[in-house]
Amino acid sequence: MTGTVFDIKEMAVHDGPGIRTTVFLKGCPLRCLWCHNPEGLSAAPQLMFKENKCRRCGLCFKPCAHEECKPFGRCVHICPENCLEIAGRRVEAKALAAELKKSAAVLGDTFGGFTFSGGEPLFQPDFLLDLINELSGYNLCIETSGYAKSEIFGSVIDKLDFVIMDIKLYNGALHKKYTGVDNALILENFSYLKASGKPHIIRTPLIPGITDTPENLAAIEKAVGESVWEKLPYNALAGAKYKMLGMEYKL
Repeated sequence: MTGTVFDIKEMAVHDGPGIRTTVFLKGCPLRCLWCHNPEGLSAAPQLMFKENKCRRCGLCFKPCAHEECKPFGRCVHICPENCLEIAGRRVEAKALAAELKKSAAVLGDTFGGFTFSGGEPLFQPDFLLDLINELSGYNLCIETSGYAKSEIFGSVIDKLDFVIMDIKLYNGALHKKYTGVDNALILENFSYLKASGKPHIIRTPLIPGITDTPENLAAIEKAVGESVWEKLPYNALAGAKYKMLGMEYKL
């Protein structure tokens, strides 16, 4: 099975137990106004252009023979200032697993495992399940919004060792206003997660005036119950990558 990933972060210490490698899968059904990984929203590879470093030399517009450059009409390899890069590459699950295992071997017994993030990793369920099967025997974790069909959520969660799941807004109308989708499915999947007994952490990003209100936090706290709940500070640099993608940061 082939899928699309846009980053692999080694030596991650906040993405599950121990020192881990985090794989970022492309594509997400949510459109959170504060998203700090905008290159993970679209399922397709995208061109990132660091305009502030550009010399306007025009070299990137000259024809090249690189297959990966053809969809963008520019050569991403020739720039003397490295202004261009492609966010997203297509890869077979088996090949990616082999690549990941090699990097993990360097850490030996200190390696904590692999974490699947995004984007929303459940957006590519078939690829994700193939990758999980290829990495069987390692400690496996997911960072997810929880927004997926219940059968997809359950089939993935059942194969993992640890789950990190967001609950951003408890009120359904507000959730749809700020993320683009209703949260009924998310709360339903959270109930499944709690009942499963799977070790997990719930996270809430503290977005000023949106998710950090007393009403929202009180409602989430009640819903979370005895689950571990982490409140993450707002990332002030969240909008930095939008311009490079030709996108608008709306927050």
